[in-house]
This record gives sequence, structure tokens and C-alpha cells, in this order.
Amino acid sequence: MSKDIIRLSGVIKNSIVDGPGFRLTVFCQGCPHHCEGCHNEKTWDFDGGFDGKVEKIINVAKSLPLLQGLTFSGGEPFCQAEAFAELGRLAHENGYNVVTYTGYTYEKLLEGADKHPEWMGLLKQTDYLIDGRFILEEKSLMLKFRGSRNQRIIDVKKSLESNQIVENYDI
Repeated sequence: MSKDIIRLSGVIKNSIVDGPGFRLTVFCQGCPHHCEGCHNEKTWDFDGGFDGKVEKIINVAKSLPLLQGLTFSGGEPFCQAEAFAELGRLAHENGYNVVTYTGYTYEKLLEGADKHPEWMGLLKQTDYLIDGRFILEEKSLMLKFRGSRNQRIIDVKKSLESNQIVENYDI
């Protein structure tokens, strides 16, 4: 894949459940985690879905007058980190915030950034990261923007600046 194409499962306009405010939620195709109880099992297959152009996705966002941000979900966005980083860059350029869901932990992403420098690129374009695999035994319908209690909402900019995890559940 290139930085201009994302393998997609789908896109939802004006979502209110995938982060603060009205959001364009971009579901990527392909996930290595295969969490038991996943609500997006159809996104696991890396050969499924369809190709979408980053430029077209940002144009859809710009056509939605109430939109506050973009949410990258999956599948696993860090499997297509370069293209999602580019979409995040364009989102910020147009005044949107970015929420990224991942089955990896923040620590694992930092640890793997030497081998996968594109992961750091996507982290730097993410305002809030919802990290960690979905764990069925930890499932709760009472959690804001999360499916299981182990998942965290991390303020990525503050975390990178302070070199420690800064959680923020008030987004």
C-alpha cells in the first residue's frame, strides 16, 4: 500500500459514538489481533474490503458541515500507518481532531517504532489513542468510547511531550 491508498472496510459519516462530537469514522480492513467478541470481525481479513483514496476521504470530511474530527478504527489502523498518518495530517490541516483505535498498547507502539517508523508517524497525527485489545471479560457498555475496561484513552501529544502516558477520559 502507498500513503495515498487505504484498504477500507467502510466509512461512516457523522458518527457520534467513535469519539467526541460528529465524526467521520474510517474503518480499515485487516487486523492481526482477532479479539474474542470483536464487533468488527468482518475487518480481520487483509484481503477483504476495497481501496479508498486518502484525498477522497478528506474531501468527504470537508463536505460534512458539523464534523469535528476523524476516527480511525478497524481492523487495525497501525497495519496501514503510513496512509493513516497522511489522512491524519490532512485532517489536522483542515482543523479536525483525530482519534485512533488500536489493539496495540501505547507502550508496544513506542517499542516497535524503531522497526516500524510509520507507527510513530501515525501516533504524531493522533490526538487521542484508544489502545489495547478488546477483552470480552472486561466488556462494559458504560465506558465512554471504549469496549473493555483495559482500554485507555491516551492524550498522545501530552504523552509524547512528557515521555509518560497521559490518560484523558473527558474528551
